Amino acid sequence: MEINPNSHQPTGSNSFSSTLGNIQRPGEYLRQIRIAQKKELEEIANLLNMPIKTLTALEQDDYKSLPEATFIKGYYRAYAKCLNADASAIIQRFDEIYVNDTGLKANHALNNSPIKIMGKLSGSKSVRNRKWLKRISIFAVIVILGWLAVMAVQNWTSSHKDEADVPKVKSSDVEILPIGNSSTVTSGDQLILNFSRPTSVHIVDATGKVLATGRQASTLTLSGESPFQIRLDDATAVSLTLNQEQISLAPYTVNGKAEFRLSR
Repeated sequence: MEINPNSHQPTGSNSFSSTLGNIQRPGEYLRQIRIAQKKELEEIANLLNMPIKTLTALEQDDYKSLPEATFIKGYYRAYAKCLNADASAIIQRFDEIYVNDTGLKANHALNNSPIKIMGKLSGSKSVRNRKWLKRISIFAVIVILGWLAVMAVQNWTSSHKDEADVPKVKSSDVEILPIGNSSTVTSGDQLILNFSRPTSVHIVDATGKVLATGRQASTLTLSGESPFQIRLDDATAVSLTLNQEQISLAPYTVNGKAEFRLSR
């Protein structure tokens, strides 16, 4: 018998309710549904293409071991759909308890720009230190943009000489993975990547599914659930649009590479 240390359910009862209780946590609720349906974690992990440790953290409501709230909601929706559970009730309960567990708002990753740099910057709680950090970041961006402008001129002058020597890469060199059963997908976000020269890409959507990985040289069109995790080995060779909106990669490119999160 599986036991969840975060469960708030009475230990003296073996009954299971099909609805989310007033004090029940969403991960424990999904765990009970899975057990009632006699499904193992390995089976769910294979169906969702999601690591077992991620599913375990979800069932234990261990939010500090998981990515930011946007991704947790995506995981919950995918898990609930797999078990035919009410995803909206689970997300509502998650919003209620997330701030108590982590001290963060459930929508803290949805502010400002649609592009989110991967990782978290450590900072002081002092307002003054945050202002200085912002100024330093702006200065760094200006320096990087100036450096990129110089590199762009150099690349432009050299590309005309080397263009004839660039080998053609077949579309089969990139591995594009399906995001699920096409008959069940009713909506999503569309990414379009155009390449001026071959480069390697790696793209994962909010459900943890790998949409594309490998080397590509021609237009690549992908659909999935945002936000996306994107890695480009040569960002200067790529132009990117999200839902027909052009996204500038320059502020997030370092040494020619870009690694960021993108949401609508």
